[in-house]
Amino acid sequence: MQIITKLLAFGILASTATVSMAEENSLSNLGLTFSGSAALTSDYRFRGITQTSNDPAVQAGFTLAHSSGFYAGVWGSNVNFGDGGPHLELDPSIGYSTTLENFSTKPVIDVGVVYYNYPSYSDLNWAELYGKVTLKDTVVSGDSLLTNINFTNDYAGADTNSWNINFGYSAPFGATGFGGVAAVGYTVVDDKEKYSFNGDDNYVDWKLGVNYGFKSVQGLSAELAAVGTNIDTDGWTSAAERGVETGAVFTLTKAF
Repeated sequence: MQIITKLLAFGILASTATVSMAEENSLSNLGLTFSGSAALTSDYRFRGITQTSNDPAVQAGFTLAHSSGFYAGVWGSNVNFGDGGPHLELDPSIGYSTTLENFSTKPVIDVGVVYYNYPSYSDLNWAELYGKVTLKDTVVSGDSLLTNINFTNDYAGADTNSWNINFGYSAPFGATGFGGVAAVGYTVVDDKEKYSFNGDDNYVDWKLGVNYGFKSVQGLSAELAAVGTNIDTDGWTSAAERGVETGAVFTLTKAF
């Protein structure tokens, strides 16, 4: 509960600071924008695998971006790996994003590096490079197609190379406020002697769900999705199986 309380306080203070900074320092005059989000989720899943032993999580993220395209951010969540390990994840990131205006779909190119950080458990920390391409209005008005590829030479702090590829698609259901989301990802490690997924060097994860944007509260949205993986669970406990098998995840997010 202390971790959740701290994260909530962090989110509230950061939100207040955002307003104050905008009013007092006129970030826009410096070519800077500040944005963020806070979320409550029934299960923090990272590429289909629970990070909270299927328990709820409180999460918050903040980004400071410059008009040149460069940005820096941080994202945090409570975690529980069920082994007496870390209870907090705090991930700083830096990157560059730009829109290719000459294309009809206005693709957004985003490259950067994220550092998965677990305070007081530095052996688990690892950095990952990422590249993303987002396309808008590809099939219907308001939709979004995202593809990304990530690489690290120290997956989960285990000193092995890993690649992750993901494809995601979201689209509104007309003007109802509802929408659909679907994604599939593939993760592989080079050395399964150092890190494996129950003996395998790769797995597939997926997500399929619906979301709703509340018109009465700007930036507030809800999502209900089925999230899972194809990881072999032979020999695992029931609790461990639930952490990778398909399950329902509900998330409430407030963006600002």
